[in-house]
Amino acid sequence: MAAVGAGGSTAAAGPGALSAGALEPGTASAGNVKHLVLFLHEAVLVQYVDTLKLAVPSLIYTLQNNLQYVAISNLPAATFQVTYQLKILTTALFSVLMLNRSLSRLQWASLLLLFTGVAIVQAQQASGGGPRPLDQNPGAGLAAVVASCLSSGFAGVYFEKILKGSSGSVWLRNLQLGLFGTALGLVGLWWAEGTAVATRGFFFGYTPAVWGVVLNQAFGGLLVAVVVKYADNILKGFATSLSIVLSTVASIRLFGFHVDPLFALGAGLVIGAVYLYSLPRGAAKAIASASASASGPCVHQQPPGQPPPPQLSSHHGDLITESFLPKNCNEQMSGYPMPNKDVVFI
Repeated sequence: MAAVGAGGSTAAAGPGALSAGALEPGTASAGNVKHLVLFLHEAVLVQYVDTLKLAVPSLIYTLQNNLQYVAISNLPAATFQVTYQLKILTTALFSVLMLNRSLSRLQWASLLLLFTGVAIVQAQQASGGGPRPLDQNPGAGLAAVVASCLSSGFAGVYFEKILKGSSGSVWLRNLQLGLFGTALGLVGLWWAEGTAVATRGFFFGYTPAVWGVVLNQAFGGLLVAVVVKYADNILKGFATSLSIVLSTVASIRLFGFHVDPLFALGAGLVIGAVYLYSLPRGAAKAIASASASASGPCVHQQPPGQPPPPQLSSHHGDLITESFLPKNCNEQMSGYPMPNKDVVFI
């Protein structure tokens, strides 16, 4: 999901509401359990309208988790890992639509590169690249992973919007998500496997491999929180790229996955797109400026003795206006005169 930040409060606390800081890790001692319980009762039950807002992303996250299992059951692990990076594209689009964020030209280009890489990998998969189990359905796997990416992008941006529009802490919001997710998961379990669970027990079929998957998923969720807190976007981009490489290597060793030039090209484009999209704005602007300077005729020549031109970057509220190329370069690329103003990429 999208990075989560804490925004300003727009909702006033109800009567008798306790401080949201009581839910921060380490603030509730052993003798303060009653205080914590009262706070949870106030925040979760009394202010139930605020809690119900989390039902939407919780339902979507529960659906997304199940779609991932459908996708990985019908696609090779390496193909799934590459295709699942479409969540970066969906998250970016929902951020632009729902949070009015702006993307730089380099980020838009990286998203196009990402889509191209995924399309190449899927074309390789459709052409029958390498042997695959007979019970796999690539079409169903592709539909599941695309639906999972769409749900992941929307739920992540919706959750961030809720966080920035209320006074609740991230800890409290995660607790509310967990409550809804657990309830929805139990309902789905009863609907699909209620008879089997009643007959054989809840933990029937939990082999050591299943427990390993459960613990790995839990550890991965905690690790994401650590990465968000202590790492930057570049490191996250490298981690994503490394996960694609490791998934491919493991698929070759365990499932006999065949890497042909078409898959290597698509995976390479996706890895490059992830890295470019993760670059900070300053680094992205420097890369774009260097590309403009190396283009020859597009370099803006300042007449001798004239003061330097004003900077072409400015901030207007939440929208960031960026012109990575000089004005005459924009005109040359488009074929039309450009207005003497910054361009807003939304």
